[in-house]
Amino acid sequence: MSAEALSLQGQVALITGAARGIGAASARLAAERGARVVIADRRMDEGEVLAAELNAQRPGCAIAITLDIGNEEDWQKGVAQAEAAFGKLDILVNNAGIIRVQPLREMTSETFRKVIDVNLVGTFLGVKYGQEAMVRAGGGSIVNLSSVQGLEGREGFTAYASSKFGVRGLTKSAALELGPLGIRVNAVIPGPTKTKMTERPGWTAEDYDRAYKGYPLGRMADPSEVAEMILFLASNAASFITGGDFAVDGGVTTGKPRLLG
Repeated sequence: MSAEALSLQGQVALITGAARGIGAASARLAAERGARVVIADRRMDEGEVLAAELNAQRPGCAIAITLDIGNEEDWQKGVAQAEAAFGKLDILVNNAGIIRVQPLREMTSETFRKVIDVNLVGTFLGVKYGQEAMVRAGGGSIVNLSSVQGLEGREGFTAYASSKFGVRGLTKSAALELGPLGIRVNAVIPGPTKTKMTERPGWTAEDYDRAYKGYPLGRMADPSEVAEMILFLASNAASFITGGDFAVDGGVTTGKPRLLG
């Protein structure tokens, strides 16, 4: 695959949850490949630090904005800010999300709705308002983040799994509707990845990898490994790909773990 096909030169990308984790890795890689980047997050202080880092490498390539993905007005303002700063929007990465781990019988409807509102409705709002800007730009690429819990259930993950299954359905329906407008929509399905969301008090790097020892690759992903798939789908290298599910999971969803001696 050529570097030219993967290049994002001249493109404008808005990435949610971009202050840390997979979002930050995606912002760094997008900037490295020539894109101008809108770092959208509720953590404005961390977002500004990342924007300063990227601008030190390529002056004027990044801005940080405050965006709560569950807030419709924030989405309207965020897309407008991207267009005002850089003139258009070509790439949207719906990465931000929350997780609540709780048994079904103990979970309140309020908690369930909160996860759905952020993870699924928030992604819907991103697609809705992002595509409007992409139509004005003549086309684009939307990448939605699902999860391995969007492919299979897991104890204690009722709300999270429901939201991430929903993201996949949203992605496929949006791909059908937006394809004729020149907009591709795909879903990336990360497996266990080393981020703030997956941190466990007192665990070392070895502890994290040990938890996945029985699966094919036997470790957790670095956020940059997931970012590679995200930015591939955003690039012209994926020009004939839409409506797809792309697992970056180290083989976690291939089957039950192998037996260890």
